[in-house]
Amino acid sequence: MNARFFDLKKEKQDRIINAALKVFALHGYRHASTDDIVREASISKGLLFHYFESKLGVYAFVYEYSVRYMILEIKACVDRNERDLFELMKQTECARMHALRAYPYMQQFLNRSMTEDVKEALLAVEEKKSELLDVYETINSQADLSALPEGIDGVKLRKMLDFTSKGLMTQRFLDASFQPEMLYEEIAGYLDMMKQLLQRVT
Repeated sequence: MNARFFDLKKEKQDRIINAALKVFALHGYRHASTDDIVREASISKGLLFHYFESKLGVYAFVYEYSVRYMILEIKACVDRNERDLFELMKQTECARMHALRAYPYMQQFLNRSMTEDVKEALLAVEEKKSELLDVYETINSQADLSALPEGIDGVKLRKMLDFTSKGLMTQRFLDASFQPEMLYEEIAGYLDMMKQLLQRVT
């Protein structure tokens, strides 16, 4: 990437980043088109290639940018001393909400990247992918799963709640009702409900 990209006005930077995030999130690397990105960003194709050289260059940049941005939000929102699984998940969702205010398709892009099967795209983001996964693993390791009712598999519970969160986000985009704050409240509601149900078991 041409470092002069950051000399652009912030509004234009974000317009290009958001356009790339949206196109890659919706179509994946293989089917994403730089024509769609420039159309979404309202810029020329020449300008895009001036800064990024290729589709792979755009993809690698927005992935690294997303990882760095998301990690900053996570570190700001997640309490290192928190041990409650549900509170940790709510704090993580709060971090995502903050990121999605500026970059609505960032989490969908990161989710989509986990299932990419194009070798060049996988290799371009391999190092940064591990960095983000390590951050999530650190948060997961904080949770005191022994506090859950007997017979409840904490790992499976967390996976189920992750699927719920991703599903709610996908649904809100599909029905054109996505609002970060509303999505956070909805996800937090499911987390609170599950916590209350498990408390009744004890």
